[in-house]
Amino acid sequence: MTFQKLNIIEPILEALKQEGYQTPTPVQQQAIPAILQGKDLWACAQTGTGKTAAFAIPIIQKIHQGARTDRGKMVKALILTPTRELAIQIGESFATYGRHLNLEHCVVFGGIAQKYQIERIKCGVDVIIATPGRLLDLINQNLLVMKSIDFVVLDEADRMLDMGFAHEVKRICALLPQKKQSMLFSATLPKAVVDLASSILRSPAKVEVNPSASTADTIEQSLYYVEKNNKINLLVSLLKDGEQDSVLVFSRTKHGADKIARALSSSNIPAEAIHGNKSQIARQTTLNNFKNRKIRVLVATDVAARGIDIEGLTHVVNFDLPEVAETYVHRIGRTGRAGLSGTAFSFVDSEQAYLLKNIERLIVKQIPVIEGHRYDEKIINAEKSKGTETGELTGEDFRRQKRANQLNLRAEKRGAPEGRPQRSTYSRTRGEVRSRPSNTVYVTKDAASAEAPRRSFNPNFNKSNQRTEASRNRSTRDMSSRGKR
Repeated sequence: MTFQKLNIIEPILEALKQEGYQTPTPVQQQAIPAILQGKDLWACAQTGTGKTAAFAIPIIQKIHQGARTDRGKMVKALILTPTRELAIQIGESFATYGRHLNLEHCVVFGGIAQKYQIERIKCGVDVIIATPGRLLDLINQNLLVMKSIDFVVLDEADRMLDMGFAHEVKRICALLPQKKQSMLFSATLPKAVVDLASSILRSPAKVEVNPSASTADTIEQSLYYVEKNNKINLLVSLLKDGEQDSVLVFSRTKHGADKIARALSSSNIPAEAIHGNKSQIARQTTLNNFKNRKIRVLVATDVAARGIDIEGLTHVVNFDLPEVAETYVHRIGRTGRAGLSGTAFSFVDSEQAYLLKNIERLIVKQIPVIEGHRYDEKIINAEKSKGTETGELTGEDFRRQKRANQLNLRAEKRGAPEGRPQRSTYSRTRGEVRSRPSNTVYVTKDAASAEAPRRSFNPNFNKSNQRTEASRNRSTRDMSSRGKR
């Protein structure tokens, strides 16, 4: 099937031809005709299957063909998205498909000043692509009226609810006119999404491509068992060969994303981080640098896991497994898009084994394990066991012995007597050796007094104790001298 057979108008077909699109994806084949017929739509499909074009193309066509044109440049379509990056990307799609039509759109999101967005809306727009928070801000300021909306789309609805926007979405839907065409797109179908769809859709056409929460066959998945403190070393070793053209690395935390980016940069691997603590301008600049291949690695939190389409992305790395199994599907869905192949591998330490089980249960697939690499947890454990059998110190025992040797070396430099216990320190203030075999430490002046009665020594004794005792002695002498007078 081609786009011509979907009854798409010539200006849009020309734009698609310029982008090199000839064959619609399965979700586009089913969704576009239903929307053109004026039906509400409920679509569930894997990430990366072309859902944005599935609603953008028919909405552009229906607006151009004069849906309620008597209102001039009033807002006719509202697209709600969970993240700023996805809103910007959808705005780019509307600009691409409608380049040969007199269509105006505006992207509305927080994190930047609203002045430009307000000016753009006042000039008149046909389509608004918005995140829920900033949209409600503009509505509360009476800067935006929703009574003219003909089309409303909830894109990535499951992610929107996961991020806690359920209340905002319901408030926005309550402000919309009763007579409108509604569309809901989601990659998964949890109960919250089903309930939301039931409340806003009227006799919708249902489109489901591939099972919910399944992963694309074009993505080659694998995992590495590795200790937590060796993850960065493993990542650097995998990226050193330079075979991966562009790599998206997912970190669980913002601090972790910055740390990974710094480690890669110090290893001469161009990398930058993107997360919620960065300003919108900084996030967009980093994303553009990655798309333009100015940097090779983009390290991100899950803010970039949904909807971001990076052309030619070859690899996705789960440095940390996600807490929510569905997020894994959306993460690796950044590669292997539009029928292209991609690679996704995950690092799993002992603390994240239960997360791996949840993921494999969700996708109904066992992810292949890469064994025998330099930082393989099994190999490291085997080396530890081998060292123990041969009497060698390993792990924590080795670190304790190394610390004891350092202490002994310091004591020798300070002039400690020979023949002291292994873990000992030399006291400058007392000129004696303190051994630390247990919680109670005994001190002897010299070998001659070894048979003298021992006294308990407090390891916390320091110069401040000496100063306190000297001060007390001086006070006693002063009081005695006053008494004599």
